Amino acid sequence: MRTTLVSSLAAATVSAFLLAGCSSDDSSMDGHSMGSPNSSSESSASSDQADASAEFNDADVMFAQMMYPHHAQAVEMAAMVEGRTENPDVVALASAIEAAQQPEMDRMTAWLTEWGQPMPDMDMDMGGMDHSSGMGMMTQQDMDALSAATGGEFDSQWLTMMIEHHEGAIEMANVEIEDGTFPQAQEMARTIVASQQQEIDTMRTLLG
Repeated sequence: MRTTLVSSLAAATVSAFLLAGCSSDDSSMDGHSMGSPNSSSESSASSDQADASAEFNDADVMFAQMMYPHHAQAVEMAAMVEGRTENPDVVALASAIEAAQQPEMDRMTAWLTEWGQPMPDMDMDMGGMDHSSGMGMMTQQDMDALSAATGGEFDSQWLTMMIEHHEGAIEMANVEIEDGTFPQAQEMARTIVASQQQEIDTMRTLLG
Protein backbone atom coordinates (compact mmCIF):
# COMPACT_ATOMS: atom_id res chain seq x y z
CA MET A 1 0.00 0.00 0.00
CA ARG A 2 2.83 2.41 0.89
CA THR A 3 4.65 1.61 -2.33
CA THR A 4 1.51 2.42 -4.31
CA LEU A 5 1.21 5.70 -2.42
CA VAL A 6 4.77 6.73 -3.22
CA SER A 7 4.45 5.66 -6.85
CA SER A 8 1.34 7.81 -7.19
CA LEU A 9 3.18 10.70 -5.58
CA ALA A 10 6.13 10.35 -7.93
CA ALA A 11 3.79 10.44 -10.93
CA ALA A 12 2.02 13.50 -9.54
CA THR A 13 5.32 15.28 -8.92
CA VAL A 14 6.56 14.63 -12.44
CA SER A 15 3.20 15.74 -13.86
CA ALA A 16 3.36 18.98 -11.87
CA PHE A 17 6.86 19.59 -13.12
CA LEU A 18 5.85 18.95 -16.73
CA LEU A 19 2.94 21.39 -16.40
CA ALA A 20 5.25 24.04 -14.95
CA GLY A 21 7.73 23.39 -17.74
CA CYS A 22 5.07 24.23 -20.31
CA SER A 23 5.35 27.93 -19.47
CA SER A 24 7.41 29.98 -21.89
CA ASP A 25 11.15 30.20 -21.23
CA ASP A 26 11.79 32.81 -23.95
CA SER A 27 14.20 35.38 -22.57
CA SER A 28 15.25 39.00 -22.89
CA MET A 29 17.86 41.04 -21.06
CA ASP A 30 15.26 43.83 -20.65
CA GLY A 31 14.04 42.79 -17.24
CA HIS A 32 11.27 45.35 -16.86
CA SER A 33 9.78 45.88 -20.33
CA MET A 34 6.13 45.03 -21.00
CA GLY A 35 5.44 43.97 -24.59
CA SER A 36 2.02 44.81 -26.06
CA PRO A 37 0.10 42.87 -28.75
CA ASN A 38 0.91 43.80 -32.32
CA SER A 39 -0.44 42.48 -35.61
CA SER A 40 3.08 42.25 -37.04
CA SER A 41 4.70 38.84 -36.49
CA GLU A 42 8.08 40.50 -35.88
CA SER A 43 6.59 42.81 -33.27
CA SER A 44 4.80 39.88 -31.65
CA ALA A 45 8.06 37.94 -31.38
CA SER A 46 9.76 40.93 -29.77
CA SER A 47 6.83 41.32 -27.39
CA ASP A 48 7.00 37.66 -26.38
CA GLN A 49 10.70 38.00 -25.57
CA ALA A 50 10.05 41.09 -23.47
CA ASP A 51 7.17 39.42 -21.60
CA ALA A 52 9.37 36.41 -20.75
CA SER A 53 11.44 38.55 -18.38
CA ALA A 54 8.87 41.25 -17.58
CA GLU A 55 8.39 42.74 -14.15
CA PHE A 56 10.95 40.78 -12.15
CA ASN A 57 11.80 42.32 -8.80
CA ASP A 58 14.15 41.80 -5.86
CA ALA A 59 11.96 39.04 -4.43
CA ASP A 60 12.22 37.08 -7.69
CA VAL A 61 16.00 37.44 -7.73
CA MET A 62 16.25 36.36 -4.08
CA PHE A 63 13.99 33.38 -4.76
CA ALA A 64 16.23 32.12 -7.56
CA GLN A 65 19.48 32.81 -5.71
CA MET A 66 18.33 31.14 -2.46
CA MET A 67 16.22 28.29 -3.83
CA TYR A 68 19.02 27.08 -6.11
CA PRO A 69 21.41 25.97 -3.31
CA HIS A 70 18.39 24.71 -1.36
CA HIS A 71 17.43 22.47 -4.29
CA ALA A 72 21.08 21.47 -4.75
CA GLN A 73 21.19 20.07 -1.22
CA ALA A 74 17.94 18.16 -1.76
CA VAL A 75 19.39 16.62 -4.92
CA GLU A 76 22.53 15.72 -2.97
CA MET A 77 20.42 14.03 -0.30
CA ALA A 78 18.48 12.17 -2.98
CA ALA A 79 21.75 10.88 -4.46
CA MET A 80 22.75 9.50 -1.04
CA VAL A 81 19.95 6.92 -1.24
CA GLU A 82 21.89 4.74 -3.69
CA GLY A 83 23.79 2.04 -1.82
CA ARG A 84 22.46 3.03 1.61
CA THR A 85 18.92 1.66 1.52
CA GLU A 86 16.82 -0.84 -0.37
CA ASN A 87 13.55 0.67 0.84
CA PRO A 88 11.51 1.08 -2.37
CA ASP A 89 9.46 3.95 -0.90
CA VAL A 90 12.56 5.99 -0.10
CA VAL A 91 14.13 5.15 -3.46
CA ALA A 92 10.98 6.29 -5.30
CA LEU A 93 10.83 9.54 -3.34
CA ALA A 94 14.49 10.29 -4.02
CA SER A 95 13.97 9.72 -7.75
CA ALA A 96 10.94 12.03 -7.80
CA ILE A 97 12.80 14.76 -5.91
CA GLU A 98 15.78 14.67 -8.25
CA ALA A 99 13.58 14.56 -11.37
CA ALA A 100 11.67 17.67 -10.28
CA GLN A 101 14.37 19.80 -8.70
CA GLN A 102 17.34 19.49 -11.06
CA PRO A 103 15.42 21.00 -14.02
CA GLU A 104 14.11 23.76 -11.73
CA MET A 105 17.70 24.59 -10.80
CA ASP A 106 18.55 24.93 -14.50
CA ARG A 107 15.61 27.29 -15.04
CA MET A 108 16.60 29.47 -12.08
CA THR A 109 20.14 29.98 -13.35
CA ALA A 110 18.73 30.83 -16.79
CA TRP A 111 16.52 33.50 -15.24
CA LEU A 112 19.41 35.04 -13.32
CA THR A 113 21.43 35.18 -16.54
CA GLU A 114 18.53 36.85 -18.38
CA TRP A 115 18.14 39.37 -15.58
CA GLY A 116 21.85 40.15 -15.41
CA GLN A 117 21.97 39.08 -11.75
CA PRO A 118 24.72 37.19 -9.86
CA MET A 119 24.63 33.42 -9.83
CA PRO A 120 23.80 31.63 -6.55
CA ASP A 121 26.55 31.53 -3.94
CA MET A 122 27.07 27.83 -3.29
CA ASP A 123 29.26 28.60 -0.26
CA MET A 124 26.15 29.72 1.60
CA ASP A 125 24.36 26.39 1.54
CA MET A 126 25.92 24.88 4.66
CA GLY A 127 26.59 28.09 6.52
CA GLY A 128 24.11 30.93 6.14
CA MET A 129 21.13 28.66 5.54
CA ASP A 130 21.28 26.16 8.38
CA HIS A 131 18.68 25.05 10.92
CA SER A 132 18.64 28.45 12.63
CA SER A 133 17.63 30.22 9.41
CA GLY A 134 14.25 28.49 9.27
CA MET A 135 14.89 27.42 5.67
CA GLY A 136 15.35 23.74 6.39
CA MET A 137 18.97 23.50 5.27
CA MET A 138 21.07 20.74 6.79
CA THR A 139 24.42 21.51 8.37
CA GLN A 140 27.58 19.74 7.23
CA GLN A 141 27.39 17.67 10.41
CA ASP A 142 23.87 16.58 9.46
CA MET A 143 25.02 15.57 6.00
CA ASP A 144 27.99 13.66 7.40
CA ALA A 145 25.75 11.76 9.82
CA LEU A 146 23.33 10.90 7.02
CA SER A 147 26.16 9.74 4.79
CA ALA A 148 27.39 7.38 7.53
CA ALA A 149 23.98 5.74 8.09
CA THR A 150 22.56 2.70 6.31
CA GLY A 151 19.39 0.62 6.27
CA GLY A 152 16.56 1.56 8.60
CA GLU A 153 18.67 4.17 10.39
CA PHE A 154 19.34 5.89 7.08
CA ASP A 155 15.66 5.77 6.10
CA SER A 156 14.57 7.40 9.36
CA GLN A 157 17.21 10.14 9.21
CA TRP A 158 16.64 10.79 5.51
CA LEU A 159 12.87 11.10 5.84
CA THR A 160 13.13 13.32 8.93
CA MET A 161 15.69 15.62 7.33
CA MET A 162 13.88 15.80 4.00
CA ILE A 163 10.62 16.77 5.70
CA GLU A 164 12.40 19.67 7.40
CA HIS A 165 14.12 20.55 4.13
CA HIS A 166 10.82 20.58 2.22
CA GLU A 167 9.17 22.72 4.89
CA GLY A 168 11.91 25.30 4.38
CA ALA A 169 11.41 25.23 0.62
CA ILE A 170 7.66 25.77 1.02
CA GLU A 171 8.33 28.74 3.31
CA MET A 172 10.65 30.29 0.72
CA ALA A 173 8.18 29.58 -2.11
CA ASN A 174 5.34 31.25 -0.21
CA VAL A 175 7.45 34.41 0.08
CA GLU A 176 7.91 34.39 -3.70
CA ILE A 177 4.17 33.89 -4.25
CA GLU A 178 3.43 36.82 -1.93
CA ASP A 179 6.17 39.26 -2.96
CA GLY A 180 7.43 38.25 -6.43
CA THR A 181 6.21 39.61 -9.76
CA PHE A 182 7.89 37.38 -12.37
CA PRO A 183 5.12 35.04 -13.61
CA GLN A 184 7.34 32.01 -14.28
CA ALA A 185 9.02 32.24 -10.86
CA GLN A 186 5.64 32.49 -9.14
CA GLU A 187 4.37 29.49 -11.10
CA MET A 188 7.44 27.48 -10.03
CA ALA A 189 6.86 28.55 -6.43
CA ARG A 190 3.26 27.32 -6.56
CA THR A 191 4.45 24.00 -8.01
CA ILE A 192 7.01 23.66 -5.21
CA VAL A 193 4.37 24.27 -2.54
CA ALA A 194 1.95 21.72 -4.01
CA SER A 195 4.42 18.95 -4.88
CA GLN A 196 6.58 19.21 -1.78
CA GLN A 197 3.58 19.27 0.56
CA GLN A 198 2.43 16.01 -1.06
CA GLU A 199 5.88 14.56 -0.48
CA ILE A 200 5.87 15.73 3.15
CA ASP A 201 2.54 14.00 3.73
CA THR A 202 3.89 10.77 2.23
CA MET A 203 7.12 10.93 4.24
CA ARG A 204 5.21 11.47 7.48
CA THR A 205 3.11 8.42 6.66
CA LEU A 206 6.25 6.36 6.06
CA LEU A 207 7.72 7.49 9.39
CA GLY A 208 4.27 6.62 10.88
